[in-house]
Formats: sequence, structure tokens, C-alpha cells
Amino acid sequence: MEITFLGTGAGVPSKNRNVTAIMLKLLDERNEMWLFDCGEGTQHQILQTTLKPRKVTKIFITHLHGDHIYGLPGFLSSRAHQGGDDKLTLYGPKGLRQFVTTSLKVSQSKLGYPLEIIELTEDQGVAFADQQFKVTYQVLKHGIRSYGYRIEEADQAGQLMVDKAMAAGVPNGPLLGQLKAGKTITLADGQVLHGADFVGPDKAGRKVTILGDTRYCQGAIDLAQGVDMLVHEATFAAADSKQAHDYFHSSADQAGRVAKQAGAKQLILTHISARYVGKLSQQLIRDARQEFSNTYLANDFDSFTIGQVD
Repeated sequence: MEITFLGTGAGVPSKNRNVTAIMLKLLDERNEMWLFDCGEGTQHQILQTTLKPRKVTKIFITHLHGDHIYGLPGFLSSRAHQGGDDKLTLYGPKGLRQFVTTSLKVSQSKLGYPLEIIELTEDQGVAFADQQFKVTYQVLKHGIRSYGYRIEEADQAGQLMVDKAMAAGVPNGPLLGQLKAGKTITLADGQVLHGADFVGPDKAGRKVTILGDTRYCQGAIDLAQGVDMLVHEATFAAADSKQAHDYFHSSADQAGRVAKQAGAKQLILTHISARYVGKLSQQLIRDARQEFSNTYLANDFDSFTIGQVD
């Protein structure tokens, strides 16, 4: 699991930061990618990477402000011309369907692949779940309805200790598979072996929380409980916390406080106001690290591996 930031700016594009778009790469896990928000120019940002739009099967929209959705019509249309034949599902607040269908209808765009739009109307719930992943959502505090998403990978069964099994006399073949499944087997010489003795401990699934725009709030803390990585907006520095509150945003120190209170392992700051350029942006890291030391500031095209903590 890896996250690539395609846009890390707040409000409007700037020379240094495009507006919000975050790609969750699940290529090893399920040969898919999931996009979180799709600000204006997202498809142009993708051209600067090795990411393939046809691999995007789900798009999760946090809220309907323009800097988080204006890239959708272009991305959806271009995907059809870049080998994207598989179904794509959009998740987001009420109004997402009207925005997308109106844009495609007025522009007479034909996608050529199935598009499903699921509008989330509850304050919290499960957006998607299968045996491998679950995505839950919860409403945050912003000027309009804004969601945060928590992505949880299922725990993975422990690995068979093949060398130990071989040393005990287990031959290659079905008996190894039975041991891996935790079953008890009997060898040709009458020796009885228990699968639990030859399988390592289960590996905990990884967890990441990606928040939409929000003030400091309990909902963000709840979504981030014990995650490997928290992606939190830091539109303003601590010195501008009043302005952050007035505009329904967070300051960097507040993002750090959420990570600390939630027991997250790593914090990535994004959604940065264009006023914080160059050395000024480092103030955001300093502010957040006053609360939570394992903090990093995302720039456009940065990638972070989930579960890899320095």
C-alpha cells in the first residue's frame, strides 16, 4: 500500500502545488488504485507519473468544493480513451451525482465503461467492504458536508514455516497445504503434527485515514484511531489558527494534536495554503511536530509507503 500525492494545495492551483488529489496504490494487493478527491488538473498531474488511469476503480470524494471535484469530468472522460474499460465507482456526498451527470450530459461525453455513483447520506457508515478491505466514513466539521475516510486492510494469515515443516519430515505436496490451513496431519511414520506449530502469527492489516477539509474535531480523532498513517489538512500555520477556524479549516498544530490523540503512527500534512512557500512551509512541520513528532509535509508527487515508519 502506497500513497502518491497528485495535488497538495488548498483552494486554487499555484506554481508549486496543484489542488487536492491523492492516489492510494493497491497494485500488489488487488491490482487497483483508488483516488481520493480529484481537483482541477488531476489528469495533467497523472501524466507526470507512471500511474495508469485505467487502474483506478474507485474514487472517494470528501466534499463538493471545487478544488476537490473540478477534475472529475476530465478524468472520467480521459480514462475512457486510455484503456479504461472496467467499472468505476464514485463515492461522495449528496450532489455528486448531479455534478457528474450534468457535466457529462452537457459536454456529450460518452465514457464507454460502467460508472456507478454512490451518494453517502449518513453522518457515518461503511462506504465499501469486501473480504480484503473496508472503507468507513464519518462527517467532519467544514463549511459544507465533508467526510473523512478510513481504509482498513483485513488481517493476513500467518505464513507457513516451510523450513521447520521440512525439518520435521513433511514432504512437498498436499500435507504442506493442510499444515498451512492449521490442520493436524499424520506423516507416513505415524508422527502427528499440528498446524498451529508451523504457522507464524497473523499479520495485522494496515490502516490509513484520509480526511477532507475540517476544523479540529472529534470525528477526525475517531477515524484516525490507531492508524498507520493519517493524512490531515494543514491549511494554516499555528499562528493563523483563528483564521483556520473562521474558514472551517485546521492549523498544522491541530493536525498534530489529532494524530497524537488518535494514537496514529505517522502524520502527513497536505492541503497547504499558497501563502506558505519555501521556508515558510517548514513552519507547518515545526508546528505539527510540537504535538506529534513523526510528521511529514507532502509535496506534489511525493509518495509514502503505508506501514513504513521511520
